[in-house]
Amino acid sequence: MSIKPSDYEQLLAKYSNHHEAVELLKLYRPYLEMIPSMRRSEESLITLPLPVVKLRKVPLIQQLDWVSPITATAKTSLLPCDLAYLMCDPEWKIKMGGEIIIFIHRPEEDLSDLLARWRQTQVLLDNNYEWVMPQYYQHIIGEGAEHVYPLFVLLNQTPARIVQGLTGAHLPFVIAPVDRVHLNELILPERGTELSDL
Repeated sequence: MSIKPSDYEQLLAKYSNHHEAVELLKLYRPYLEMIPSMRRSEESLITLPLPVVKLRKVPLIQQLDWVSPITATAKTSLLPCDLAYLMCDPEWKIKMGGEIIIFIHRPEEDLSDLLARWRQTQVLLDNNYEWVMPQYYQHIIGEGAEHVYPLFVLLNQTPARIVQGLTGAHLPFVIAPVDRVHLNELILPERGTELSDL
């Protein structure tokens, strides 16, 4: 059985919620332990679906004892990942620690496609960057971290070669459950029933 677009959309919506994000990280404990406060997880974990970063490149000319910026360029880019989880100190309201980058297995995506998204993310985040924060988190400074950690979210329908490839590359992954509504579980109106009768 192949992965349906609705499976992907469901997982993206589900893990955009910080409570579900915590449940996801429970499947991979080393990352769960990165959350600053489990009692205040809502203030400790920021979820960014389809995250955007501002890449900053500042060419410098050094003359003797001083460094002067000649030009400053910034480029805003959509990362090829699905979610970013940022850690935040619940007391000081500042971003801290590493950043967890989530890659959900997409429909029609094979191992090379999945790995390429991670590699492209690595290349982009190798620059000086800051996260473009949503309005709700505008008060938090979104400077990039020194450590970026990937987590691949697979489904039961994910081919074994992808599991084998991620295992061989020593990249962490989890198998996420998808709640599917089967046709026999739907309550359909009887034939001849008008919509106005419902």
